Amino acid sequence: MQIIPVIDLLNGVVVHAKKGDRKSYQAIQSSLTKSSQPIDIVSALLDLYPFEQFYIADLNAIQKLEKPCSSNYNVIESITQQFPTLKLWVDAGISNNTELNIWQRLNIQLVLGSENFTHLNSFTSLNHDKNFVLSLDFMPHGYQGPLELLTHNEYWPHDVIVMSLEHVGANQGVNSDLLNQILAKANGFNVYAAGGIRGGEDLATLNKMGVHGALVATALHLGQLSKQELNTYE
Repeated sequence: MQIIPVIDLLNGVVVHAKKGDRKSYQAIQSSLTKSSQPIDIVSALLDLYPFEQFYIADLNAIQKLEKPCSSNYNVIESITQQFPTLKLWVDAGISNNTELNIWQRLNIQLVLGSENFTHLNSFTSLNHDKNFVLSLDFMPHGYQGPLELLTHNEYWPHDVIVMSLEHVGANQGVNSDLLNQILAKANGFNVYAAGGIRGGEDLATLNKMGVHGALVATALHLGQLSKQELNTYE
């Protein structure tokens, strides 16, 4: 099972995402480094373990914030330049082909989040040829996005993230019921769990369930995952 560190970017710094309450996100406080600067956080995580892949959420782009910056494009570009062998999955809140074309210039794998689409046709009109990762986004109030994306896997690419934002940063365990519901219709797809992973026991649970990978942030920054535990799954 693959372990993928998460970087949440807001206004050029790494923040600690908690329960999807984006208005209250604060700069990350990590046991790995005193810095909240993206390059420093990536370096600290790679010092902990030689991860091959990261997931980045551009919260400015996702929330369509115009000030103080519209996106963290330049920050993410600098990460690709300083860590050229690192594979990046990036959710930049893409909802149309204009945004898609801008972000496709970078050497990254784009994540399309269901929350960014009101209707299925706005999703299917993108020029992606399934060369993307789909994030099925579950907010504290429930699934967000076109219902067809959730119920019909013919719209899915090979890699699918189950993003349980209510569990993100909560340190309360994974949403096993939700994951099992998605896994039941995901034969032949790689399912990745995001939200609530506290440490090795949760990783063992996900591995036993058949989850292909786990997106992790809080447990890494709190020191709840040892190198030995990471070696077990990586």
